Amino acid sequence: MSISIDCDLCIIRSWQQGDELTLPQHANNRAIWLNLRDRFPYPYTQADAQQWIVSVVGVVPETSFAITVSGEAVGGIGLVLHEDIERCSAEVGYWLAQPYWGRGILTVALKAFTHYAFNEFELTRLYAVPFLGNLASIKVLEKAGYQCEGIMRRSAIKDGQVVDQALYAYIKSP
Repeated sequence: MSISIDCDLCIIRSWQQGDELTLPQHANNRAIWLNLRDRFPYPYTQADAQQWIVSVVGVVPETSFAITVSGEAVGGIGLVLHEDIERCSAEVGYWLAQPYWGRGILTVALKAFTHYAFNEFELTRLYAVPFLGNLASIKVLEKAGYQCEGIMRRSAIKDGQVVDQALYAYIKSP
């Protein structure tokens, strides 16, 4: 099954064969990598792109999607579903190629994706944990209706530095 969500400034859709051809030109950016988990590689190679597409195409349930502009995958958005007592909660994450920053694309994508996630999965809460220094991501979360629940001090290591993370969440209305 293929998903497509029209967000005015972009379309969120299922990753597909062929996306790996242009993915490295958008993802191979240290400024992007500095704000993501280490499992997002840097440098981002053609082999990384191929491995990514193989790992997400056809997976059920589908939780990772491409953010496209003019038909080209220029970013990604997805969630990590939890199990057991936390099965009502999921972590959301996203990235966007640097030439598309500052255009409101991630804000509209996150709003649409949040709505989709609550409708598709039995969730009561979506959350994100941006690095405290990632003010652009914090702004995206706030514009999309996420609220700050706190600061997790010295909770992560990125690029050899111990950093703080903010905890933002969107709670589904009962």
